[in-house]
Amino acid sequence: MQKGILYLIPSPLSDAPLEQVMPEYNKQIVTGLKHFIAEDAKTARRFLKRCGYANLQEADITLLNEHSKSGEVGALLNPLLNGHSVGLMSDAGCPGIADPGAEVVALAHTKGIMVTPLIGPSSIVLSIMGSGFNGQNFAFNGYLPIDKMARSRKLRDLETLALKQNQAQFFIETPYRNNQLLADILQVLRPETRVCIARNLTDSKQSIKSKPISEWKKGAPDLHKEPVVFGIYKG
Repeated sequence: MQKGILYLIPSPLSDAPLEQVMPEYNKQIVTGLKHFIAEDAKTARRFLKRCGYANLQEADITLLNEHSKSGEVGALLNPLLNGHSVGLMSDAGCPGIADPGAEVVALAHTKGIMVTPLIGPSSIVLSIMGSGFNGQNFAFNGYLPIDKMARSRKLRDLETLALKQNQAQFFIETPYRNNQLLADILQVLRPETRVCIARNLTDSKQSIKSKPISEWKKGAPDLHKEPVVFGIYKG
């Protein structure tokens, strides 16, 4: 039996019209699928509705999130092994990047299942593009440690990499802890180190600014509960 295709479907980062952030081809793929893997069913159905999905009740949405057990991932591939294509979605942005979808993709490769990533918004890629930092040598570090001392050490380590290896460093934080992270950045890093704050990407309130620590200290923004990607690079 021919296996289905695992489509990696980017989800919007904001409420911007879909035609501004993803091609029409994505909607054609989405509306032609029955089986989906998503982090949250409510968020997934909202996206399907925006795509013009005909009958939301017929969409088979299986969850994959922080509550999923590693032994359950294999069962997510059953529709694919039975010849049905499946759409893998993140809550926002590209699946497999800073979300649990990578495990499904890795397993699909071992089963000989075709993996097809679709074009769409990625807050990480957009931040790198808009930062003005080194686009040929960069790293995405995910979430930094929650503990303040460990986070400060990590920030110093990332700054060292930026300085010694000419490598731009990007990372994220849970939105309600953004201001604490920014405070540590301003306290720990050198005055000449450049920091990019990319917030509310693709939204009407989008802002991407890169400037030295010394300049940010003159007026730190309030980032509480806003989606933000942070970047640091040598001055």
